[in-house]
This record gives sequence, structure tokens and C-alpha cells, in this order.
Amino acid sequence: MAFALLFSLGALVFVGGVIFRIAQYARTPAPLKIPTTPAPVTPAGVWFRMAREVLLFESLFKANLWIWAFGVLFHLGLMLVIVRHLRYFIQPVWSWVALMQPFGIYGGMAMVLGLGGLWGRRLLVERIRYISTPSDHFMLVFLLAIGGSGLVLKFLFHPDIIAVKAFCLGLLQGNWQPLPDNGVLLLHLTLVSLLLFIFPFSKLLHAPGVFFSPTRNQVDNPREERHLSAWAAALDGERPHG
Repeated sequence: MAFALLFSLGALVFVGGVIFRIAQYARTPAPLKIPTTPAPVTPAGVWFRMAREVLLFESLFKANLWIWAFGVLFHLGLMLVIVRHLRYFIQPVWSWVALMQPFGIYGGMAMVLGLGGLWGRRLLVERIRYISTPSDHFMLVFLLAIGGSGLVLKFLFHPDIIAVKAFCLGLLQGNWQPLPDNGVLLLHLTLVSLLLFIFPFSKLLHAPGVFFSPTRNQVDNPREERHLSAWAAALDGERPHG
């Protein structure tokens, strides 16, 4: 039952922490008009640019193709892994989730390969190694351990899938179930639960944070419309503009 308690607390910290940080981002004023140029001049253009950034990593593609490739491998692989793991939390399993199961295995491989490339960049490229902090290395190794232990479970130490699903469904239903006795599984789930605690306070929070970046979410219209943040507008006696 200790794992069920750990996961439940981790989920509360994860959800509460992410909501708190998003609210904090939303309240943070943007006193300057600083979109990265060339920038869209309409709100629709901003949405289209943000979609390209989130889905295609457009700015990273323009900056460095190698980093972009490893980043895409990791994020795409992670998405497939998450979809594959949905089967443990739903009953009956949705048809599209069942169809995606084989792709989730390849996603796990892509995730580990992408993380390995990103960590190798921090170790082998001198200028990147110079500015890398211990937390940068820790997070990459931490995520590699999660992905690697998941692949070991898939190919070497197969857990009791029925018992694992009973455990996951029990978390959602408030009916805690025991986990099967599998050391690699316990390691994997311990790392995942720790990730839930760490996520809201780490650099991984760039996932929702990108939507609040003024270099990406602002319209490039400083000549047409005066930009004032809410607090500056209150001091100025004017209504805030975009």
C-alpha cells in the first residue's frame, strides 16, 4: 500500500503544483513588447506560430538540426509511451489506444535514444558542457532511468500485467491493490512517482510555460497599439492593451 500512497501524494503534488505555476505564469506582467521577429502581426498569426512551435519545434529546427532531431525523438516517443500506458487506467480499453500499443514500444526506444543524444550533447560539446548545471545532467539521467527501466520490463523482466492494471485502476477508484513482486517494476514506478513530485519545480515545466512566453505569444504591433501590462495600465490610468 506504500506505493499507492506514494502515487496518490505524487499526483496531488503534480496537479496542484502545475496549476499553481500556471496561475503564477498568468499573473506575471509582461511590461515590454518583445516578440521574436519576424513575428505575426495578428492574433491568428500568433496562434499559428505557437502551434508550429509546440508541434514542430520550429525555432529549434532553425537553430540546430541535431538538437531538433533528438528533441523530436524524445517528445514524440514520450507521447507514444503515454498513450500506450493509458491501457492501465481505462476499462474497457479504447480501440484507438489498443491500436497504438505496438507504436508505444517503438516510442520507448525513441524516447531513450533522444534522451541519450541530448545528454551526449551536454557531455561532448564543450560550450554546452560549460553552461550545463548538475540539475541538467540529473534530469536527463533521471528520465533515461525511467525509460530504460520501462524497456527492461518489456523485454527482460515481464511483470504481471493484470496485477499492474488492477493497481492502476485501484488508484483511480480508491480501492488500493498490491503490486506484483518485481524489483524492476518497483524501481520503475518509484522513479515515475518521484517525477510527479519533481515536475512542477523543475525545468520540465517548460511544457505549459511555452504558452506564456512573451517572445512567442505577443502580436508584433508596437506601432499600431501601445502595449501596457495590467499594473502599468492601472498606474497610467489606461486600459491594458495586447
